[in-house]
Amino acid sequence: MSYSVGQVAGFAGVTVRTLHHYDEIGLLVPSERTYAGHRRYSDADLDRLQQILFYRELGFPLDEVAALLDDPDADPRSHLRRQHDLLTARIEKLQKMAAAVEHALEARTMGINLTPEERFEVFGDHDPEQYAEETRERWGGTEAYAESQRRAARYTKEDWQRIQAETDAWNERYAALVAAGEPPSGGAAMDLAEEHRQHIGRWYFEVPYEMHRCFGEMYVSDERFKAYYDAMGAGVAEHLRDAILANADRHAS
Repeated sequence: MSYSVGQVAGFAGVTVRTLHHYDEIGLLVPSERTYAGHRRYSDADLDRLQQILFYRELGFPLDEVAALLDDPDADPRSHLRRQHDLLTARIEKLQKMAAAVEHALEARTMGINLTPEERFEVFGDHDPEQYAEETRERWGGTEAYAESQRRAARYTKEDWQRIQAETDAWNERYAALVAAGEPPSGGAAMDLAEEHRQHIGRWYFEVPYEMHRCFGEMYVSDERFKAYYDAMGAGVAEHLRDAILANADRHAS
């Protein structure tokens, strides 16, 4: 059985002009021609075309493809083995490239989809991505992190303004509570600790009480968190930690 140049072009997804060019340079000369001079391709020709297209896809120039295919010491299996090895290497490279793009995309879409001007307008001097890389390293594999990414990626400037306003209002109320001498185990402090937990759950990810306990300990053990809360008033970080623990105990009973 033989095939016309149009049929082969359709099979292979190339143009008739490409097949004509391959014929002219001796890369793929059809095995037959009709009395009218029309090209006819055999199954062996199709096999050679497949090899040509494999090598072309891998970036080989036409002269190198010809040299490879016309090597008298090479058999079809050697071509397939070579192409398999080359394709495997290319797949690995593409997978690494895809992973790099994915990480870059993740870094670009930490959920803060705002222009620099909008970020300053919403967050002021506070950089919401200051600890983004560390956050990915510590919690990147958790469902909580993935959920926070999914939610935050949808937030608009108005959403971030509302989040920041809620945070600022809560900070003011908690600082006032500590300044008034309210104990961390008192009802008012525990209620604000519960509000803190629910704020995270509403905007980022669900926070079970045991996780909230861990957050409370981190607010004291990590100097950066401690500095953030103690900037609201002396001893606020430890007070909040104790209120979080007391609130968790209250709900465990």
